[in-house]
Amino acid sequence: MEKLTNRSRVVSDKKMTFLEKIYLPAIVKGMIITLKHFFSKKATINYPEQKREFSKVYRGQHVLKRDDLGRERCTACGLCAVACPAEAITMIAAERKPGEENLYREEKYAAVYEINMLRCIYCGDCEDACPKEAIFLTDRIVASQYHREPFVYGKDILVEPLDPEKRIDVSARQTESVRNFKLNKRFAHNK
Repeated sequence: MEKLTNRSRVVSDKKMTFLEKIYLPAIVKGMIITLKHFFSKKATINYPEQKREFSKVYRGQHVLKRDDLGRERCTACGLCAVACPAEAITMIAAERKPGEENLYREEKYAAVYEINMLRCIYCGDCEDACPKEAIFLTDRIVASQYHREPFVYGKDILVEPLDPEKRIDVSARQTESVRNFKLNKRFAHNK
């Protein structure tokens, strides 16, 4: 009968030498590798004291942006919640009342906007789906906690502050084509 493959190997039963029996060469090789790693540069950093530089497109904690006048951009259209593959975003829409024109851009706004950060996979689909450029992922790290409840971020955490000095710059996350699109006066209605 003929072999189907040529992958079979003949195993040799070679006798071990005295040095191999006492494992001395193997121990010396292991010690040399350990000493090399001991004197090499460390791959870790001391996090609270040292901060690692992130890339410009790093996706961290979310932020709900305001426009130039300090009004919330979100119109509670729900496209970000529909686009979210992890179903981490929930919102409740409400109608703007007279006198609230300085708080909200449109007639409809998100009265409740929550993101469950434990479910979020930081894919960025929410910011891609938003037609009003209201939600962005920033370079901030989501703080760790010991309980689950603090990870449901509401508008109190997500909306950026009114003070223009404390606003979060997300222009580094935008591509050159998006920046050129925004400079076009024909599309200025979406600012």
